[in-house]
Amino acid sequence: MPNPLREWKRWLFLALVLGLVAAGLTARHVYQVATRPLPVPDEAVLEVPQGASYDQVVGRLVANGWADREDALELKLLGRLFGVTARIHAGEYRLTPETTPVSLLDALVGGKVILHSVTLPEGWTVDDFLARLRRSDALDTSRLPHGPEDARLLRALGLQQEGYASAEGWLFPETYRFRRGDDAMTLLRQASQRMRRILEQEWAQREDGLPINSPYQALILASIVEKETAAPEERPMIAGVFMNRLRDGMRLQTDPTVIYGLGDEFDGNLQKRDLERRGPYNTYRHSGLPPTPIANPGRKAIRAACQPADTDARYFVARGDGTHVFSETLAEHNRAVRRYQLGGR
Repeated sequence: MPNPLREWKRWLFLALVLGLVAAGLTARHVYQVATRPLPVPDEAVLEVPQGASYDQVVGRLVANGWADREDALELKLLGRLFGVTARIHAGEYRLTPETTPVSLLDALVGGKVILHSVTLPEGWTVDDFLARLRRSDALDTSRLPHGPEDARLLRALGLQQEGYASAEGWLFPETYRFRRGDDAMTLLRQASQRMRRILEQEWAQREDGLPINSPYQALILASIVEKETAAPEERPMIAGVFMNRLRDGMRLQTDPTVIYGLGDEFDGNLQKRDLERRGPYNTYRHSGLPPTPIANPGRKAIRAACQPADTDARYFVARGDGTHVFSETLAEHNRAVRRYQLGGR
């Protein structure tokens, strides 16, 4: 008579053996799926929306033909085995014919997304910056402010709390990198924080005896220097001229401030009547600095405002090639104007 206990043990052993074999085969298959390159014919971009689940990512891979439909279950199992299904990052991921599910999982968990970039050039205004950001199809621009005096922008940059009425000058010109879908306001905050750090560093190294008494005044002057010359080597001299004028109580008489004050009314041709108009930015009619910066200056212009050239020049005139002639006296300046601006007349 068969022993029931012995038969039960035999079936249990057989079941365990079959289970181990099945588990081994399953593990082997999952390993093969995990390390086999995805069927990506060429470079492709996988977009993972904010809040998307790992199963949805697998669904996108299958729908685009970047994963075999019969491997979908193994891919989902792979994510669970590694315990990463709740730790993936939104963004764009580059796929190549060498991409494997394991390398893709590593990228998803590590947030190794494709980064886009936008360049905010030196000497541009806040309005210029905002217009460029709006042209980017990779940024979320739904919350962008309307201009430098927009209360939302002032609050976001911490300027309203400090008593500033304009964000002009407070965005550092640079190339910024971001992920698709990032909020453009985040980028503006980065630009503002960078400007604050650089302004603080340069102001800390300023020369003694300057006729300006705050970092903000240095920022205002730097923005004028930035707009006055395209020749980097001239910036300290331009700043030196303006410092001399401020010390002497002379008006700055600089066209860029007038142009900024005209705003949309400026048609590209600055005329005599524009120089006679009243307004806080008309430095032909008002002494001292304008009330705010007129652009966003780069580091070299800020440095020039904090460490201007030691010069006796109080005048300069454009040569027409992007550089200027500097003069100490009005007579010298008038001769330079006749030569370079009036054709010798």
